[in-house]
Amino acid sequence: MNQWDRLNNLDDDYKQKLQILYDTDGLPMEVRHYLSSWIETQEWDRAARDHALAMALFQVLLQNLDAQHGRFVLEESFLLQHKIRRHKQNFQWYMNDPCALAQKVLWFLQKEQEILDEAGIAEKVQNLQVEPTAMETCTQLELDRKISVLQTDVQCMAHTIICLEEQQDEFDFKYQTYNMESFTDEASKLRRDTVLQGLLNRLNKCRHSTLSDIKKLLDRTEELVELLVKTELVDWQRRQQKSCIGSPDDVCLDLLEKWFTSVAGSLFHLRDFLTKLDELSGKVSYEEDPVKARKPQLFSRTERLLKYLLQSSFVVETQPSMPQAKGPLVIRTNIQFYVKTRSGLLIKFPEMNNPMEVHVSMDRYRRFNILGIATKTLTMVEGQNGAMVADFRHLNLKEQKCGGPGRGVNDICLSVTEELHILYFHTTFEMKGLSVHLKASSLPVVIISNSSQQQSAWASILWFNMLSQNPKDIKFFTNTPAAPWPQFGEMLSWQFLSATKRGLLDTQLEMIACKLFGKCLRLVLHSLPQCFPDTFWVWFDGILMMVKTFLVDLWRDGLIMGFVSKFKEKSLLMTKQRGTFLLRFSESVIGGITFSWVENTKSVKTVEPFTKADLSQIPFQEIIRNFQILLDDEFPENPLLYLYPNIPKDEAFGKYYSDKMGGKATTYCMYKAVFILAAIFHLVLVIVFFLTKKQLSFNQNLVISTISVIL
Repeated sequence: MNQWDRLNNLDDDYKQKLQILYDTDGLPMEVRHYLSSWIETQEWDRAARDHALAMALFQVLLQNLDAQHGRFVLEESFLLQHKIRRHKQNFQWYMNDPCALAQKVLWFLQKEQEILDEAGIAEKVQNLQVEPTAMETCTQLELDRKISVLQTDVQCMAHTIICLEEQQDEFDFKYQTYNMESFTDEASKLRRDTVLQGLLNRLNKCRHSTLSDIKKLLDRTEELVELLVKTELVDWQRRQQKSCIGSPDDVCLDLLEKWFTSVAGSLFHLRDFLTKLDELSGKVSYEEDPVKARKPQLFSRTERLLKYLLQSSFVVETQPSMPQAKGPLVIRTNIQFYVKTRSGLLIKFPEMNNPMEVHVSMDRYRRFNILGIATKTLTMVEGQNGAMVADFRHLNLKEQKCGGPGRGVNDICLSVTEELHILYFHTTFEMKGLSVHLKASSLPVVIISNSSQQQSAWASILWFNMLSQNPKDIKFFTNTPAAPWPQFGEMLSWQFLSATKRGLLDTQLEMIACKLFGKCLRLVLHSLPQCFPDTFWVWFDGILMMVKTFLVDLWRDGLIMGFVSKFKEKSLLMTKQRGTFLLRFSESVIGGITFSWVENTKSVKTVEPFTKADLSQIPFQEIIRNFQILLDDEFPENPLLYLYPNIPKDEAFGKYYSDKMGGKATTYCMYKAVFILAAIFHLVLVIVFFLTKKQLSFNQNLVISTISVIL
């Protein structure tokens, strides 16, 4: 079953999306339906880049339309005859640019596949209860549709300009011809003037109509530009801010890039149309020529929109970051960092030949020298949809010594870890006589000079990107706002989600809130720089690093309750059977994890916390597996039987056990086995001695030799 047939077998909801998709003459639904098999077997992606192949497909398309028209003639389907004939006439507009037609058909086929994919995932979710992946929202589909309609109407305008030029050529030819002829009588001269006046009136009307249509196109384009820059781009920037502190938001630029490119391409076409009208007016002009009156304003408006869109399209795709750092946006002097800029607009213009050099600079809040290669050329990167990027991989900062504290003229009383700085990137876009200076800026970064400042600097980055709606507010910490607890708790959960793929539960966040605020849980958290306890960040980060390094699998499977207070732990375990235990993070030991279990007497016992030094020697699951204590002065036994609430220990941790244990566990078990065997062997020899009443000296030597061999 081909793609079109599968689309027609979908539910009504997806058929409605298909109707929205084809609510344009870009690719008429009748053409798609009757030529479906042929359309789906052609190489439209290659034709979009190969003019010869695109022209060949264009010619075959017209032939197929003729053939289909002939079938409707035989079937006496008058209405369908008319539609197919009209569609063929409209396709003639692509005669000079068949690649545009190939791109259009390819775009429709891709959108159809996305609808099929969405329907397929919905079916899997319904039948298998799997998690759905992120799909384009209705808003995105509507934006796609509006941009597609705009592109189609711009192509129609290109045909209108051609017709206008032909009409003007007709007037000019007849005007020149009539001027060369001599008319002896007034009647002939009057007829000539009447014909010329009629042609001029028609030309004037057509110019008025064309200029009005261009204005309408500009009105719609301006709405799209405002939507892209002030809504879609701002939303992406906010998502990027949150993603820098662990949020799982999608920050892929491909969709935004496609929209920017399409709208910019339409504006360049409108600019060309107005230039063409100016050329035509220069050849044939007259009193009250609408081109002379209206073209300057329309051209100025077009360039203003184009420059605004271009300037907005230059963005920092990957924020400044150091290798092995806790997160982005914290830079240490004399340590290399990297950053990547991307133009989400320029990649679709193959006619742009001028290389674009990107220069990096800094604000002058504190004076730093940027060392390394601070100039890069925007290059097309394979695997990123042909995106134009400038990748700065080996930059580092060195602070200038200026006789004072090293600060610039805008001195603000802030600590080093509260000072925010911005990296700027500059380049110039030049094409078709248009030159635009582009400037992108990073999110604010904190610059430190030693590793002891890392924790406080990262806390500042978390606080800024959690609360600030202005990504250029470098004075944010001069009047730091408070954070509502739900927002702060969500940010803490992102830290675990980004590091381990599992966030924090509400019950875990509740324990953290109680640790911060005590029993009286307030809804608003005081600002970090003024009265937020620094010890909290040390404690929380110690736990996060321990989990990320040693316990990520156990945490991801939900085996570690983790954030639970001693009081809560006791209340949970006291109602459970003997041997029930749970795992929690230590509140007093930084980066420590412990476990507590229920004794025979219904009392709760707790072991000393295990830290990085212990976990680097013995895996935590092996500690739980082999943990033993002496009960009632008898043989040692493992008191850990059931993971809370009632999961058998081996069922919970069994898949993580190792048959060949390493480190201290291996040594401990080996020596334990050796001494047990030696003791048994020695006991046997003693019994034999008393039974045989022989000398023990030989047997003692044998025992010593045997133990030595075993050891």
